[in-house]
Amino acid sequence: MDAIMDVGLTHYLVVSAALFAIGLFTVATRTSAVAILMGVELLLNAASINFVAFSHFVEGGIGGQVFSVFIIVLAAAEAAVALAIVLAVYRHFRSIDADDTTMLHD
Repeated sequence: MDAIMDVGLTHYLVVSAALFAIGLFTVATRTSAVAILMGVELLLNAASINFVAFSHFVEGGIGGQVFSVFIIVLAAAEAAVALAIVLAVYRHFRSIDADDTTMLHD
């Protein structure tokens, strides 16, 4: 029981950094559009954990929860728009691989 009470800001920051690193690695290395979206979601969740942790450990602030709710709404909107774009790209190219959509570069 005491081990649960000893969770400090450092623990949250380590988890957040790990999530951010995994998300950044996913975005940088994956070619599937859905995998890239999942990486972006991990990046947003890492930022949300940071906001809530700093809000909890800094006195007098409820801003972390507000920013976290804003990030959740932003992530939901981003997922809806991005999945619509992925569906449109799939209809046109018959693939969601980012390397197959090179025509969009021109």
